Amino acid sequence: MSGPAAPERLPIMGTLDMPDKGSVMIDGTLVNHLKEKELSAFRNKHIGFVFQFHQLLPEFTALENVMIPAFIAGMGQQEAKAAANEILEFMGLAERASHKPNEMYEKQRVAVARALINHPAVVLADEPSGSLDTHNKEELHQLFFDLRNRLGQTFVIVTHDEGLAQITDRTIHLKDGEVCNY
Repeated sequence: MSGPAAPERLPIMGTLDMPDKGSVMIDGTLVNHLKEKELSAFRNKHIGFVFQFHQLLPEFTALENVMIPAFIAGMGQQEAKAAANEILEFMGLAERASHKPNEMYEKQRVAVARALINHPAVVLADEPSGSLDTHNKEELHQLFFDLRNRLGQTFVIVTHDEGLAQITDRTIHLKDGEVCNY
């Protein structure tokens, strides 16, 4: 998706807001009818989030930041640590696991690892490369395609970056909150 209204849709897709009309179904579940606690648990298990400014907690290491959603999902410490180490290794970040965000340039890659820890049905990315330089932006874009190919992961990326939009599998343009055909 691209366009000024696209970010308004992301909270609905991410189950953070509910639509005024219609329904939202994710991974076979109609989320409109879930109670708040059920919705939070559903979101943690089925949806990964990657934000423009990574939103890593500065007091925690990369490994700990990746482990947090696993803890919320009820995973034990040893299992969460093993899963986080595995995904950091998979993403080429194993040597950065003990570094805190202010000690790394790979913050967005760690944010992607955090989004993937619970094997979500979909990863929602809101302007994920908006704060990156050209080289790191291109690396992150390639990472999304690599993860799609290797893991079969679905990414929904909201962006104003037409270069990224042009290389995606499907692009939906929004203008003034409406889907447009161009």
